[in-house]
Amino acid sequence: MIALARKLMPVGREMATKGWAWPSPQWLGMDLGGRTLGLVGTGKIGCSMARMAAGFRMRVIGFDPHVSAETMRGGGIEKIADLHALLAASDVVSIHAVLNDDTRHLIGGLELGLMKPSAFLINVSRGAIVDEAALVIALGEKVIAGAALDVFSQEPLTQYGHPMSALYGQDNVILFPHLTFYTGEAMVRLTEETLARCLEILEGRPVMVKSHDPRLRAQREGVVFGS
Repeated sequence: MIALARKLMPVGREMATKGWAWPSPQWLGMDLGGRTLGLVGTGKIGCSMARMAAGFRMRVIGFDPHVSAETMRGGGIEKIADLHALLAASDVVSIHAVLNDDTRHLIGGLELGLMKPSAFLINVSRGAIVDEAALVIALGEKVIAGAALDVFSQEPLTQYGHPMSALYGQDNVILFPHLTFYTGEAMVRLTEETLARCLEILEGRPVMVKSHDPRLRAQREGVVFGS
């Protein structure tokens, strides 16, 4: 979000090739303070994003049929019941939903067309939640201002012969190789959580389920739910 708003990638390329970038309209960035962040999915990761956005004095709104307005308020998020209304109101849309039959291509050409021409789309969840063909067109036709993508329906992404190859080199697009989660601290947490769940199974105890994925929350035996 910060990189898109401040044009970090193209300015960095300008510095690498020319050594400097003078203030000119092509480098004009956008303040995040006072802007609206729209979260599609307000589980653990979405709520973490909301806390960070609050530090930039952003208004945070959220669409998630599985999370109550009261729970969202506790995380500093204003619940928006209609996805289209959220898209139209947001300066940045960040996707944090699970992929299932209901969310596949949740963001398509119609939805992208509802976003502000100045808005950014961020997807660090699952590629197929977005109709990627429609996104390529929307970016090419400047329907939205830019996108940052860490996930793709077909991985790995390739510079040639991939449905999204056209996005390489675009100044308003950030492509990341499904590694936004990949930190030393995150790998420690993942290892500890995995071992804890394994130990619960080996000892015959209920398995802790922290995810808010409704498919997991539908379980009724052998589990205990946490946050």
